[in-house]
Amino acid sequence: MRPLLSSTLAALALAFAGSAGAADDFSPAERAIFMTPQLASLKPPTTLRYTFAKAGSLEPGFDDKVTLRLAARPDRKCCTTSAEFLTGARRLALPEVDAADANPVTLYFLERDIREMNRLTKGQAAYFRKRIRMAIYQGAEVRELTLPYAGKTVPARQITVSPYVDDPLRVRFENLATKRYVFTLSDAVPGGVYAISTEVAGASADAPVLRETLLLDGAAPVPRQP
Repeated sequence: MRPLLSSTLAALALAFAGSAGAADDFSPAERAIFMTPQLASLKPPTTLRYTFAKAGSLEPGFDDKVTLRLAARPDRKCCTTSAEFLTGARRLALPEVDAADANPVTLYFLERDIREMNRLTKGQAAYFRKRIRMAIYQGAEVRELTLPYAGKTVPARQITVSPYVDDPLRVRFENLATKRYVFTLSDAVPGGVYAISTEVAGASADAPVLRETLLLDGAAPVPRQP
């Protein structure tokens, strides 16, 4: 029997399954991040690989990797997915996800991020989850751009949110309150997710307090917005 989705990850998926408004009231950012069939064009079995990098003055950085394996379901449709999110002592234990449609690497990234926010601030995971959800629903900035991938230029969409800038409780985690999340998506790359990153800016662009980046293996780093 396949393991069930963990309670934390299931709660995260449920939190992002519906918008903050009516059942059919989804923002363009929500649809792009969580409701696009990003795996539909892939033929299992196949593997998606990503690099993961952590940098900044807050804690020691590291470079690691993320592997997402896609297998056919009994009905031969895509996909049942399993992941190795980071390695060794940093590895995040994640369950298999059946009937994946959107790329679950986004939920995995956010699951780890929420755990890290909990660890660093002692704040409640449910609170951070709600702030991210509301920011994607109400406050996302969306822009179109092009990026290099596999020797060619591909169209992409970049979605940026800052869940805590106007948070009335930000004083409790002021050192992380300017944290920005950037989702870079493209239908032209396998799995639809080109990159996901978070950043807490420092004194200069080259000296962040914290920066974490998930990047599709073979993709070029995404230019940072000013």
